[in-house]
Amino acid sequence: MDLKILYEDNHIIAVVKPSGVLTQGDSSGEKSLMDMVKDYLKEKYKKPGNIFLGLVHRLDKPVSGIVLFGKTSKGASRLSEQFRNHTIQKTYHGIVIGKPKESRGVIKEKVNKISFFAEGFTDKSDEELLEEIKKATKTRTAELEYEVLKSNDKYSFIKILPKTGRFHQIRIQMANMGNPILGDVKYGVNDPMPDKSIALCATAISFRSATNDKQIDLLIPMPESWKKYIE
Repeated sequence: MDLKILYEDNHIIAVVKPSGVLTQGDSSGEKSLMDMVKDYLKEKYKKPGNIFLGLVHRLDKPVSGIVLFGKTSKGASRLSEQFRNHTIQKTYHGIVIGKPKESRGVIKEKVNKISFFAEGFTDKSDEELLEEIKKATKTRTAELEYEVLKSNDKYSFIKILPKTGRFHQIRIQMANMGNPILGDVKYGVNDPMPDKSIALCATAISFRSATNDKQIDLLIPMPESWKKYIE
C-alpha cells in the first residue's frame, strides 16, 4: 500500500489511513499505519534500528481518514496538549441509514465504556468480580454536532463535528439517534459494506505546529465508493 502523506515538518507528520488498516499494531500481527509511517521515515532519513513515532490519536480499523503522529517527543507532546485542550478541530463525513428527523443538531449524552478488564480475576468471587467491573466502567459525556448535507431518504450524507473524543463516539451516537453508519454491523446495521469498511471518514483536521504555532488545515475528499449511495 502506498502511504499518502498530507503534511510533514520536523516534528509532525499527517497521513491518510485507509479503511481496514489498524492505526496501531495489536496481537493480530497485522501491519499497522504506524508501522507504515515508521518504514517511510526510516527509508527517507536512512535511519537504522528503532525510530520514534508518537501516537496521539486513533481511528477505528474500519474508518478511513487523516491521522497525526509526532515525529519527535516535542511534536507528540504539543499535539497531545492540543487534543487535551480541545483546540484541535476534527471534521468527519459519513453516510447513515435513513434520514435524521432534524437536518442539523447537537447530540449530548452519557456513554459507558469498559476501560479495562484486568487479568487475574479468576480467583475472585462473583461479588468481587462485579465490583471490579463497576470500577472499570466509566460514564462520560459525549457531544457532537451534525448536519445533513444530502439525503435520498434511504441514505443520508452527513457532516460531523465531534466536541469530545470518546471511544466509538460517532458510531454509538448515530446508532442511538436511529441512523447508524452505513456498514457498521457492530452498531445495528445488518449488511456490511463489500470491503468491511464503514462509511465514516475523518476528512479534515486543524492544528497548530509544534514550533511556531502556525495553523495547519488539512482536508481530503470523501471516498469515491460512497457516491453510489447518495446520488
